[in-house]
Formats: sequence, structure tokens, C-alpha cells
Amino acid sequence: MEDSQKSLFGDVSTGPRIIPRPKHCISRKNIEPEALKVLYRLKDHGYLAYLVGGSVRDLLLGKKPKDFDIGTDATPEEVRRLFRYSRIIGKRFRLVHVYFRGGKIIEVSTFRRQIELDDREAMREGLGPDSIFGNPKEDAFRRDLTINGLFYNIADFSIIDYVGGIKDLEEGIIRTIGDPERRFIRDPVRMLRAIRHAARTGFKIDEVTWQAIVRHGDKIRLCAVPRVRDEWLKDIRSGFSAPWLKLLFKSGMFPHLFPGLAKLMETEDEGNKARKLLISMLRQVDKLVARDGKGLSDAFFLAAMVYPLLHYSAQWKALEPVKVRWPTNEVRALVDSIFYPYDFKRADREHLAQLLSSQWPIIFCISRGKWQKRVYSKAMFPEALMLYNCLQRAQGKKALDISDIPYRTGSKPRRSGRKGGRRGKHRHFKSKTGRKQV
Repeated sequence: MEDSQKSLFGDVSTGPRIIPRPKHCISRKNIEPEALKVLYRLKDHGYLAYLVGGSVRDLLLGKKPKDFDIGTDATPEEVRRLFRYSRIIGKRFRLVHVYFRGGKIIEVSTFRRQIELDDREAMREGLGPDSIFGNPKEDAFRRDLTINGLFYNIADFSIIDYVGGIKDLEEGIIRTIGDPERRFIRDPVRMLRAIRHAARTGFKIDEVTWQAIVRHGDKIRLCAVPRVRDEWLKDIRSGFSAPWLKLLFKSGMFPHLFPGLAKLMETEDEGNKARKLLISMLRQVDKLVARDGKGLSDAFFLAAMVYPLLHYSAQWKALEPVKVRWPTNEVRALVDSIFYPYDFKRADREHLAQLLSSQWPIIFCISRGKWQKRVYSKAMFPEALMLYNCLQRAQGKKALDISDIPYRTGSKPRRSGRKGGRRGKHRHFKSKTGRKQV
């Protein structure tokens, strides 16, 4: 750029900057009609109504946002009164969910400011969340990253940038809002979000932000376990799990996030071979997600994380059966110990154990050149075969063509019910005349 202080959208060296409609690419036709309805109703009743957060970022990057979140100066009670089909959720930080046909939900939040020490004390004393309502500028500065701190104003279709997010979007930079040391110490989960957005966008993490992640990566263990689990589950499902994993390894966060998996890597050439295999495995999983990842279960993604590393586990090798069988209980106990301290739904744990234990029967059938029905007739067989093929491709080996399987689950119609009498006996029935026929 000719002037380092300017960008395609104008001067963003100081904030806030107002980027008018002719100078940005966001069009209302790319915003879901339900979100537009909420924005306009708030505006028409005299409230500020902004599209906020990741939806603005994604629209500027030419992507389709997953969600459209809205910020306003209306209180939750005022928002609730404007929309018949809505309800207030949350206790500490109240939001409003507005419901539409087809299960669509638009989340509306009141502008807030960063919680300081006196705010925490006030909330403990029962003063409630009203004490942290704020204005748009305060709301922007409490967000995690500059690229997530942009607002789209429905009143004049402009973009409001308090934090320099437009400049960082143009230059491909992931940067925290404010001092990264302080922000990460206050909430270590922000480190995971910085890595997530770097992986998904291909942007470079700002050096000051990166060094803070390297120094404070171990603090992720201080966060609530379910919250951390929910964060990284988003990443392994995202279709960008391989670059995400690379950044975890590079930053040193991986052993703090997955201590059990890291332990499996310690014995194999200091983990280099295992790390490369796991990254290659997740690259194959990302390709599946890019094609059609909606049908993949959480258990499949968890299995993809652990299966390449089980070959370095003495316990796994000890479980290898002589004949075709499923040591599901033993595998479940092993995987629970590897993923500790994380917990999963009982159905996911069972499915995960079945996917992993089914790999032995698949390998057994391939080695014999003959498929047994009790292997390929299992309901989870298609996913189990995908898991097998992902590892084969990750190792540079040939994957198994589904057409080589003699029968796939669901390809044969089930019998609607038992017909006739017992085997070996004649079936009797009455004719129209009422006489028995044989």
C-alpha cells in the first residue's frame, strides 16, 4: 500500500472507523432473512442494531457465516417484548434467543463491557448482570480478536471498526484486542480461539500474541474441563483440523490439552513419527469433511485422533485378539484413560470403542481375502471402514474400495415379518368356501 496508515477501507490507524457501504463488500442479500428481520425490528423501535462478531468477519472474507449474532443497546427484557417467539437464557450473562420456523435461532445480546474485579465482587453479592451492560465501543474491546470485533450497522449499512480489525483482515493477521498476556491469563480459552482462526483462515498469528500463547499454554489446564472439551471438539469437526493440530504442536499446547495422547508419542523417535502420522490422518479426515462431513459422528472424529497413536500403546497391542472379535470393554477403558480428563456422552464412548475394536476384524478379513457377515453387517461398519481407509491413506497405502465388500449395511431389504408356520410343517389356510386347503 502507498500509505501504511491506510487500507482499502480507509484509515484504520485510529478508531473507531466508519466504513460506508460503497467501500465494503457486505450485502444484505448475503444475510439470512431471519437476522434481517430482527435487525430491522430493533432499529424501527429506536434501538441500535448491529450484526456482530464472526458473521461480519466471514462476510468480509466472502464466506457464508454459520450463525448471525446481533448486538443491541436494548436490554434482554426489551428484546423479549419485541419478539413473541423468544426467551431469555443464561443467568450471569443473559441473552435472548429469537425463534423462527424450521428451528432457526437468532441470538441477540445487549452490549456489554469487560468485567473488572469490582464487577466480579458485585455479581457475587447478587447485583446481577445489569452491572456489566455497556456501549458498542466497550463491547468491541471486550472481544477476543480484532477480526471478531467488527460491527455491521443496519441503519446505514456501514461497518464500525473500533479495534483495527479491518486492517488485520487485509493483512492476514490474528491479533488479540488489548494486551495478550492479560487477556490469556484472564481466559486461557482465548488461546485456543486464536489458534482456531489462524488454522481456518490461514492467517499468521501476530508475534506478540504468539509468544504469549507459547508462554501461557499450560494455563489451559486451569479452565473448566467441559468448556475446553467443547472448544477442541469444534476444531476436529471443522475441516481444518490438520493445520489446527500443527499449531498446537508448534505452540507447545498439545501436551497440556491432550496429556494422554502426548504420552503415547514419547517413545517413538521423540514423537516425530507419531506427530507426522497424526497430522496426515487428520488431513484425510478434513478431506472427508470437505466432501460431506455432516453424516460423521463425534465418535468418528475422536477415533481419528486416537487410532494412529494406539499402535504405540503396549496396552493396545496386548488387546489384539487371535480371532475375529470385538474387545469393546477393554478398548473403552483404554480410550477413557487416554482422553482423561475429558468425558463424553455414554453413546459416544460406546460408539468410539466399537469403531476402534472393529479395526481388528476388518484387518483380519482383508488378510484372509474373505469377508464375514458379522463384520460387514454391523451398523457402524461404514464409519469403521472410513477410519481404516483414512489411516491407510495417511500411511501412503492403498485404501479399500467399498465395492470390494460383498454386502453393505442396509443394501438388503429386511423381512417384514415371519411368514408361514414352523419349518417342515404344512401351512393351512381357509379358502373362500371356508374349507381348509393344504
